[in-house]
Order: sequence, then C-alpha cells, then structure tokens
Amino acid sequence: MALGPLGRVIAQGILLGVSILARALPAAYASALANARKTGADKAAEEAARKGASFLGKARMSKDEALQVLNLSEGEVTVEAVQKQYERYFEANKVENGGSFYLQSKIYRAKELLDEYVAEKNKEQQDAWRKEQEKGGKGDEK
Repeated sequence: MALGPLGRVIAQGILLGVSILARALPAAYASALANARKTGADKAAEEAARKGASFLGKARMSKDEALQVLNLSEGEVTVEAVQKQYERYFEANKVENGGSFYLQSKIYRAKELLDEYVAEKNKEQQDAWRKEQEKGGKGDEK
C-alpha cells in the first residue's frame, strides 16, 4: 500500500509526537509526585480520604447536618421518623413542582446516612441486650 511522500511525512510526525509524549508524561508525573511529597500535599490528601472525602475533595455529610436537613433531633431518630420526614421533604422539593434537585439529593443523602446510624444504633442495643442475657444466664447456672 503506497502512502506517498506526504503520508509518510505525516506518519513520521505522529510517531515522533507519540514518542516525545511517552517519555515526557512519566517524567512530569514523577516530578509532580516529588513536589507533592515536599509540600505535604500527599499527607493532606490521605487525611481527607480518611475523613471520608472523595477524590474531588467533597466530604461526606455529617450526622448533625443530616439531622438538620430532615429537621430531627438525635433523640427522635427512628426508622419511621426518618422515613416520614424524608417523604415529606422529598415530595415538597420535587423538580416537577418547581423544587430543587440539589435539595432532593441532600434529603436523600441525609436519609441514607440516618438509616445507617439507626441500623448501627439498633445493632449496638441488640449486642448489649445479648451480653446482658448471657450474664444473667451464667449467673443462674451457679
């Protein structure tokens, strides 16, 4: 297949560009990594990841913020209360009715976090109850 002299020149130019990039990109990445280590940016990124931030730098919603979003206090957090407030605020902020998708997503994330919190709280209560039952059962055998 004959490309002709112009095709050959273009192909050589493309190959030259690719080879330059193949050498330059790893060198640039190594340099950026070294700079991050010098300035401590890598430690900051690790700490942010440990605290629940994503690679975009946005942290996960806190429990206090979730309680505020759904207008609940810590004492009244139950599965039913969270579901009731979620439905109320999610419906009120429907985009079709002129609501805000941003607020709907905040409400959804708040419900998601509080559902996890309630599940953890219930598990802790069950574990404590089981331990209490085990202590009571062992005392009767003696």
